[in-house]
Order: sequence, then structure tokens, then C-alpha cells
Amino acid sequence: VDATLIRLLDGSKIYLHAIIDNFSRRILAWKTSATFDPSITADLLIQAEKEISSPKSPDVNVEVMVDGGVENYNRTADATIDELNLKRILAQTEVTFSNSMIEAWCRVLKHQWLFLHTLDTLASVTKLVAFYVAQHNEHLPHSAFKGQTPDEMYFGTGSEIPERLERERLAAR
Repeated sequence: VDATLIRLLDGSKIYLHAIIDNFSRRILAWKTSATFDPSITADLLIQAEKEISSPKSPDVNVEVMVDGGVENYNRTADATIDELNLKRILAQTEVTFSNSMIEAWCRVLKHQWLFLHTLDTLASVTKLVAFYVAQHNEHLPHSAFKGQTPDEMYFGTGSEIPERLERERLAAR
């Protein structure tokens, strides 16, 4: 889970909150806002929980990696994490690694997509983010997955892709 700041042409700010699945790198939930509202994290956790493709076993504790931001530590987020039976892990404190997956995704979104466009309104940024999330999840293959997209990894539908790509690579040679 992370929140990032996007500046518009007029100097005003847009906040993007997003949740990524660390295994598949699929964006599970996101929201843009003209104000920094810490309760957005709770809303996104509820939305992401609905997106989980398979029901959780009672003995499986889903972990949520967060940084120390106020958006991740507030009454609303605390109550939602308890209600959804999630285990919150504070990056760089409770574990030696960080929430770098979502931070890297935000950086790529901004530098390789958003900053190439005119960012003048919340509506335009929201539209651009929606397009990028769809492309990221559904169409952009990832080298860590040997050519599978985040959706194919998340839903388990692309297991034949690495073999097919290897056959096509050998045929091309």
C-alpha cells in the first residue's frame, strides 16, 4: 500500500493511493483524490479484499506491507485491518525490506506515463491512471514472469506463455 503525490500544471496536488499484490504485481485497488484523506487506505483495503480471486482460508493471514505514513496508521485503517483480519507489516521496521513494489510502480507510472501528458485536472489524471492500470494489469508482460502479465500471474491463466515464447524464440533463430 502506498500514496504518492502528483502535481498539476497549476501547482495544485493530486494524491494517488494504490495497492499492489506483491506476488503478481497486479494493482488490486487505487484511487485519486484532490485532498490527502487518510481514510482512503481503508476504502482501498476493502476494495482489494473483494478483488482477491480465491477465498482466504481461516488459517491464512494476508499480510499488508505499509510504510509509516499517516494514511496507513489511523483509526479507520486500523479498524479495517482488524475487520478484514489482515496482518499489517511496517516496512523497514518489522521486516528488513520495504514496500518497494508499489513505490516502483508509482515511479514508473509517473515518469513513463503521466509526465508525458498534460496534467491539468483531477479528471484527466484519473483517466490516465485508469488507462495505465488496465494496461499494466492486462497487457504489459513482466520479465520476472517470463512474459506473463500481472493478471495472468494473479489468475493463473498464463502458464503456457513462457514455453510458447521459448518455442517462438527458437523458431525465430
